[in-house]
Amino acid sequence: MRRIVAGIGGISLAVVLSQFPEYAQQYTQRLGGAVDELRVITADFDRAAAASGLDRNTALARYNASNDEFLAGRGTSMTATFARYELLSTTLATIEGAGPVERLQSMPAYLDTDIGRRTLENYRPAVPVTMEGILYAGGGFILGYLVLSGLLRFVSLPFKRKRYAAYR
Repeated sequence: MRRIVAGIGGISLAVVLSQFPEYAQQYTQRLGGAVDELRVITADFDRAAAASGLDRNTALARYNASNDEFLAGRGTSMTATFARYELLSTTLATIEGAGPVERLQSMPAYLDTDIGRRTLENYRPAVPVTMEGILYAGGGFILGYLVLSGLLRFVSLPFKRKRYAAYR
């Protein structure tokens, strides 16, 4: 009985972990799209500033110094946009340079971001035909089997009959 339940746990975790490479790939695509769009916005702002003989920081300072509430708000908004572009660009470079284990270790960071949550909401499972997916599935099976087997063994300890040695 313990082996059957542990086997089910192993298979379950194998299926779940085998999906991680596909999630990471879908997340990377979404992140790359966001970075591309923010790059266009940033380049357009920088071009407009340069056409007026300004650099980005000087142009932002003009926005922020304006008495017009709308223009000051746009300056704050653009500052946040540039900061997000830098953050997402750095994250994308980190993910693209990470190996399979490093991506798995940083998975909680993916789920904490807006892009990570949206990726998870729209995630579509895939059959793990890559070596990475197969390795995750194998690791998930072994881990799931061992964890459930150990847990069942621990829970069943109080119910095992004690074997008494004959004292003579």
